[in-house]
Amino acid sequence: MNLDSVLSEGEVQASNLRQSIMSRGLEPGDDALHFDLPNSNPNGPEHCSLSSQITDVGCIVMFTCNHCPYVIGNESRIESVASRAREEGMGFVGINSNDPDNYPTDNWDHMVKRATQMSYPYLHDSTQEVASAWGAERTPEFYLLDGKGMITYRGRLDDSPKDPSLATTHELMDAIDALLADEQPETPRTDSIGCSVKWKV
Repeated sequence: MNLDSVLSEGEVQASNLRQSIMSRGLEPGDDALHFDLPNSNPNGPEHCSLSSQITDVGCIVMFTCNHCPYVIGNESRIESVASRAREEGMGFVGINSNDPDNYPTDNWDHMVKRATQMSYPYLHDSTQEVASAWGAERTPEFYLLDGKGMITYRGRLDDSPKDPSLATTHELMDAIDALLADEQPETPRTDSIGCSVKWKV
């Protein structure tokens, strides 16, 4: 057997896997991808990486922004999730990947101003590389990771982001409960409800 040929085939397979992940984004069962981004929250470190935020219990990564009404209408509930995460010994981080040129309310200065109201790191994905690699589609969109960095849930907070009184499901909280019980969530994947990520053109 030609070793060079085996290595070449392995490299091709690895390349195909990376392309597959990039095209569909990260899904439950996938390992989360590394990031290291500037933090607009003055009450935290200047930069945050995935490894600095994830704990032995896990981490919640939320793609969010400044102007989306689905985000704004969920601020108190998002803070409740962040508080729950801290209480359970988990990390929680928000990432803004929106194009700041065509959507100036999502630029760095506005992030810094908004971050003063947040209890968690609020990171700027200015190149949109993280959102693209993870496959983020909307804001808010949540990825729940276990302590090893594997995604156990991806999707929405619940089925009524604009009016919590009308919510009939609580998928993210249910997934957190399952993770803490060392179980798999009953619903590991939902479609996020919110504004589309504002991609650069």
